[in-house]
Parts: sequence; C-alpha cells; structure tokens
Amino acid sequence: MSQTTPYSPPAATVADMVTEYGDINILSARGRLGRVRYFAYGLLVAIGAGVFAGILGGIGAAMGGGEGGPLMIGGLAIVYIAMVVISVMLAVQRLHDLDKTGWLFLLMLIPIVNIILGLYLLFAAGSKGENRFGHAPPPNSTGIVIVAWLAGILYIGGILAAIAVPAYMSYQQQAQLMQQK
Repeated sequence: MSQTTPYSPPAATVADMVTEYGDINILSARGRLGRVRYFAYGLLVAIGAGVFAGILGGIGAAMGGGEGGPLMIGGLAIVYIAMVVISVMLAVQRLHDLDKTGWLFLLMLIPIVNIILGLYLLFAAGSKGENRFGHAPPPNSTGIVIVAWLAGILYIGGILAAIAVPAYMSYQQQAQLMQQK
C-alpha cells in the first residue's frame, strides 16, 4: 500500500515568477506602451516640435520674409510630418498595450471619435502581463512620472487660465465703464 495521501504537499519545485518586459522604441509600431509613458512621450514630442518650429521661425524671420519663407515652410513641414509619424507610432503601441490592433489609430481621423479614442488611450489600463503584441512595457521611471504629473498640472492650469483671463478682462472693462459714469 502506498504512503501518499491527497493532503501531502506537491513534490515539484516552484520557481519565482520572472516578469519579462518589452523594449520601448518610439520609432516603431511594434511593442507596447503604458498610459503614463504614452502621455509623457506625447507631450515631449509636442514640445520638441514646438521648439523646432520656433527655431525655424526665428531663422526664417532673421533671413527676411522673401528669402527665409521657403526655408521656414519646408522646415515646418518636415517637423510636422515627423511629429505626426511619431504620434502615430505612440498610438499604435498604446493600442497594442490594450490588446487592440494598431489600425484603430485611424479612428483619430474622425471628429468626435478622436476625442473618445484619445481619452481611452490616456485612461484605460493596459493588459496585464504578456499579450499577443509582446511583453508588458517596463515600469515607469521617476522622470516619466514627474513629466506626466507636470503636464497634467500644466494642462489643467492652461484650461483654467483660458477661462479665467478673458473673464477677468471683461470684469475689468465693465468696472472701468461703471467708474466713468
């Protein structure tokens, strides 16, 4: 008769689960990108494009209207195309993190739907662990989290300023008119 009982512990060795992370490459449509990194990288791409556009505008203005115009327009076109390409790559990787096909980024071309998809990309949690598009994205570094928080604060502050400043200016004009009467 055997001494094994159904209550005996398993004899197999249990190893610690090792989580593998995928690589981050913003110039590729492969891989996955978490929501905080998507937000921070998108902001950095927009800021970088704005800086390059400002530099090109300054060079064009310094060269004079006639001579600097084609340089400025050509440079701005290149910066804009680069920004769009990188933004598409980021959106595709973010969709991959949500276990969705990257082709859904084409919905960004449809008005109103683009707002819904953008909010979904920013706020929906990605799939846990590995999915059909690869390993999970690496954990966010402290720098990425700081950039994302600062960007969120600046966005909210910008929206509040866009509302408050015109209202305050209107209030000042009305107060001046009342004092003149």
